[in-house]
Amino acid sequence: MKETFMREASSIDVANSLRGLRESRGISMRALAAKSGLSANALSMIERGKTSPSVSTLYKLADALGVSITAFFSAQEQSKQIVFLKSDERPHMPFPRGIFEGLGGEQFAGRIQPFVLTLESGAFSGPSPIVHSGHEFVFCLRGKIEYHVERQFFLLEAGDSLLFESKLRHRWRNPGDAVATALVIISCFAEGETPHVMHWKPGKE
Repeated sequence: MKETFMREASSIDVANSLRGLRESRGISMRALAAKSGLSANALSMIERGKTSPSVSTLYKLADALGVSITAFFSAQEQSKQIVFLKSDERPHMPFPRGIFEGLGGEQFAGRIQPFVLTLESGAFSGPSPIVHSGHEFVFCLRGKIEYHVERQFFLLEAGDSLLFESKLRHRWRNPGDAVATALVIISCFAEGETPHVMHWKPGKE
């Protein structure tokens, strides 16, 4: 199971977006390395596409640049009224025991963010409840995913769905022994909010 999951995992190529964000702010590679706590060599390897950064590294770079981690997505494309993605063009972002796959919401001009979560056994959303504006739809594609919404528990298996107001405190986890995958669609959220990020921030186990 572990090998199958890892074959599915791939990182987004942040080389171009990182370079663009750094240069647009007039920050040298050496200065960014010092500010982020990374070595200049490691930063150079990332910008040349020779290595893929971990989620924790992306957070360090985002903090050093003064941007949200979503900038590594949005810097690649301007907002569009129509977004068409081939299956091999989807951005992938690994997080502890899971993979986030964007389905165009990062590039779309409207307020809807569809994405796919692939979760290893035991993966969970972190120590704090998720709360944001809008509505959330979850469709379980395979495996089992447990959602805790306020004081209610919902166990989703393949083919099951869940729809709720995202202002309700919610968490998720994969309680099964196999990899689980879910399609998640968040809509009608407040302008400037990035609710999809809340679903794959690193959690403490």
